Order: sequence, then structure tokens, then C-alpha cells
Amino acid sequence: MQMKKWLAALALTLPALGAQAQETLKIGGIGPLSGGGTAWGLAVQRGVQMAIDEVNAQGGLKIGGQTYKPELVMYDDKYSATGGRSAAERLVNLDKVKFIIGPIGTPSVMAVVPIVNEARVIMLSNGYAPDILKQGGQNGYNFRTMNSNVEFGPAMVKWLKENRPQARKVALIVPNDATGQVVMPTLGKAYQDAGYTVWSESYERGSKEFAPLLTRMLAQGVDVLDLNLNAPGEAGLLTKQARQVGFKGIIWQVGGPGIDEVADIAGPYAEGFMSYDVFDFNEPAARRFVDAYKQRWSGVINAQTPGWYNSARILFKAMETAGTTTDTDKVRAALENLGGFDAGIYGPVVWGGAKAYGVNHQLLNRFWVTEIRDGKPHALATLSPARE
Repeated sequence: MQMKKWLAALALTLPALGAQAQETLKIGGIGPLSGGGTAWGLAVQRGVQMAIDEVNAQGGLKIGGQTYKPELVMYDDKYSATGGRSAAERLVNLDKVKFIIGPIGTPSVMAVVPIVNEARVIMLSNGYAPDILKQGGQNGYNFRTMNSNVEFGPAMVKWLKENRPQARKVALIVPNDATGQVVMPTLGKAYQDAGYTVWSESYERGSKEFAPLLTRMLAQGVDVLDLNLNAPGEAGLLTKQARQVGFKGIIWQVGGPGIDEVADIAGPYAEGFMSYDVFDFNEPAARRFVDAYKQRWSGVINAQTPGWYNSARILFKAMETAGTTTDTDKVRAALENLGGFDAGIYGPVVWGGAKAYGVNHQLLNRFWVTEIRDGKPHALATLSPARE
């Protein structure tokens, strides 16, 4: 009789033990889910969610003898420093997260880095200012998991000079915020070093009407309009309105990938538009990714989406290697030593950045020059950042 009672009690206990065997692991997410940068914020949200869905479908993350079910806690930073700071403080102080993916965009990332460094929270972000990685140095907890213009700018300018040799003068139209302040010292110098003349002007972030600015640009006799780090919404409007005021030269974007969104906004005016791109949707691995994406979401897929999926996969691998979800020093060390791990999108992990930023927290990924032809993106060239 005692044995029967014990077996009955065990039968009731086993389901409860099974339910407790998988703990929730909160992963913070920050990105613009409103305004001109919405496409980038959705890329963060959906890319990370795809990685989470994938591991949960496989039974969760096995870390240090425990199984975890990752869960995304995502906040809108409105593509601003204030929004980024508010989101980070909420994630760190209220949600108690130890890991954040995002934000994207210099103003928000610059505001968030001091918060995560002080709290010893691992962050995988994307913003182009050099100080993003310089803050904290070897003791920092922030990793940049996509190339900045320091990595891709010189290679793209070199490609332009070799493949469009008739171009001589470049216009850089930049937002008058921290993002714009990053462009001229880096991208502007890359053009000047290659022998180009550079003309620039700024605009108020969130603007919709660019005709007066573009008319002034026409008077300068420029050959190339570079949309640099502009968010997809604004880049699309600039492309459309530049053609409408009569600009016949090259329009391309060395930074801020969002070629599908630009094509969607500019319509037929986007024909011939070229851009830095972080994904070739025509590769076999890309098709599988797109198919998985479309099973859950409809509409345009931003090219940064697989980059954030890749970031989440790298983070999960580092946690598994470190064997902990709480000791962020061990996870940081595992991230730094993850070279060679292939998350299935860009090939083996390669960290760089020591020369430019003083710390090897810069992920070096191959990238593409993509052109809109017949309304569709076509990869023109595959390029790689210089290895240090």
C-alpha cells in the first residue's frame, strides 16, 4: 500500500518537475518601432525572435546543466538617445535582464552603453560612432555585431572609384544629430582620400520635404548623392525627391541598409539606386531564412534581420560555452573567444577592432553592393572589411 501511495505521489510530481525543468531566460531588445527607423527596429525584433523560436523548437538552451526557454522583452527607443536610455534602464532595473540585443543607430547606442557597462550587462548592438566600442575599452560589455562605416566605407568608396570612374564630386546629406556627426570625419575622409570633392548639408531628423535642400545640391554640380547612414524612411524620400527635382547622377547609400524599403517608398524613382547591403537574398542559405521568416510575417524583410538573428545565435552559443546565464564576465570571455563558430548566415565568427577602437569587440562580416534593377535588388559585388 505504501508503495502504491508513493507511485501515485510520484506520478503527480513528475509533470510539475517537467514544467520546472525549463526556466525562462529574458533577452532584452531595443530598437525603433516607430518613425523613420521602424524597418530597422522590426529587423531587431524579428531577427532575434526567429533565433529564439528556433532554439525553443529544439527544446531550449542547455546551459550549465539547466534548460532555458529564451523570451524576448522588446522596447521602442524611437531612434533617439532619450528612448534608448529609457529602454535600457527599464530592461536593466525592472526586467533584470543580463543580455540585450540592439539598439541600432548611434544616438540610442551611445546613450545605452554607459548603462550596460555599469550594470555588467552584455549588449550586442549596431551604431557607427567609434566611441561606441571605445567606451569601457577592454572592460566594456558592448559588442558591435555588424560592420560600421569604418569597416565598410573605404572598401565601398574604392569600389565606386573603380567601377564608376566618371564620378568626381559627392554630396553627403546627413541628419543633424549624433549620426550625422559621425559621417563627415569618417566617410567624408574616405572620399577625400580617394580623390573626391565632398559637399555636405544637414537636415532635421524626421523631415519629409527635401526639395529645397536637393535643389541647392543640384547647383553644386555633384555626380553622386550618398545617403550614408539615413534611416530607410528618409533615404527613400531623399531618393524619390532627388529624381523629381532633376538629379541624374548616381544615388547610393554607404551605410544604413534598407534597400527594399527605399525601393518601396521611391517606387520607379529607385531604379539604379545602389546600397551597402548586409545580406544577399539570392544565396541558398538566404532562401531558407526568407522562407522561415515568411512563415510568420508578411511584407518586406529588412536586410538587417538576418544580422540580428546571427547576433542572437552568437550570444546563445557564448552562454552555452560559458555554462552560465548570470556570470556575464564568463559570457563576455566566451564571446571574445568564439572565433570560428558559424551561426549559419555569414560564415565563421571573426572579431576585430583593436586597432580602431582598442578592443576586439567588432564583428567583421562580408557585405554586398546591391542595385535596384527592374524594381528588384541585385547583388553587384561581395566585399570584406580589412582584417587587422
